[in-house]
Amino acid sequence: MPEVELVGVPFDGYGRPGNQALAVGALRRAGLAAALGSPARDTLLELPEPVAERGPAGGLLNEPALVSATDQLAARVAAAAAAGRFPVVHGGDCALLLGSVAGLRDAAGTAGLVVVDGHEDAVPLDVSEDGEAANTEIGLLGLTGRLLTGPLARRRGVLDPAALAVLGPRDRDWRALSAVGSVRDAGVWLRDAGVWLRDADEVTAAPRAAGREAAAHVAATAPRWWLHVDLDVLDPVVFPAQGLPGVPDDPGGLRPAELTELLLGALEVPGCAGWSVAVYDPEQDPGGSCAREVVRLAGQVAAALP
Repeated sequence: MPEVELVGVPFDGYGRPGNQALAVGALRRAGLAAALGSPARDTLLELPEPVAERGPAGGLLNEPALVSATDQLAARVAAAAAAGRFPVVHGGDCALLLGSVAGLRDAAGTAGLVVVDGHEDAVPLDVSEDGEAANTEIGLLGLTGRLLTGPLARRRGVLDPAALAVLGPRDRDWRALSAVGSVRDAGVWLRDAGVWLRDADEVTAAPRAAGREAAAHVAATAPRWWLHVDLDVLDPVVFPAQGLPGVPDDPGGLRPAELTELLLGALEVPGCAGWSVAVYDPEQDPGGSCAREVVRLAGQVAAALP
């Protein structure tokens, strides 16, 4: 098992002082470090005060903290990957992939991404109604983002779409409200086949095989690849601490056992260079059961690392 480097990111994509910004502390109190083998390297990023408004450069919510987190993560992931350590990034939301994937590419020359998420997250910036970066990051990494300016623009396009696999989305109805197509059909602008994708129903039919096939697809283009879990891929009935308080989550999704099988299947393929887990809101988890589920998942992932 490689040396694990734990990196906590107290970030909330909406610029709230609580909610997902509290995930790092809650997961650590629930035993995350112990589940990962008590890493000798354990860092909590320091971020600017949250700003619940769109930034002047990229037009994204909580932009100062997002820029800081992205730059710090890129540097830390690059250093860890170059030294042969396995970074585990936790907290915040999937917009933190902008830094994690960029850091891996800086260290390895290329980077792949297996992303497990209830949403496709490729909404173009000119379509985004609220500027939440977590709805756009997959597009910014390799598909869209021509309108992005400011310091985040240098993170655009760091991912070859052929080195991307998406597992678990169930957001078709939500995307239809903004007339946003699926990345599975992205050949129109990629001038090639669309992105490799298996939706939630396809994953639940054979979770382990789906994970293994996704990682094999990515590794064929990028031998070193990043694994990301957005916890809103889970069914909100069994994992309610996701999404926005008071806003109904998309129905359906994976069960915890199915998510575990998916990840174990992916880790059967060599080359995983880091893992991130995001979108956990302790304020929607007063009894801590969701935090304990994340810690259990982390222990399963750690045990499967070569």
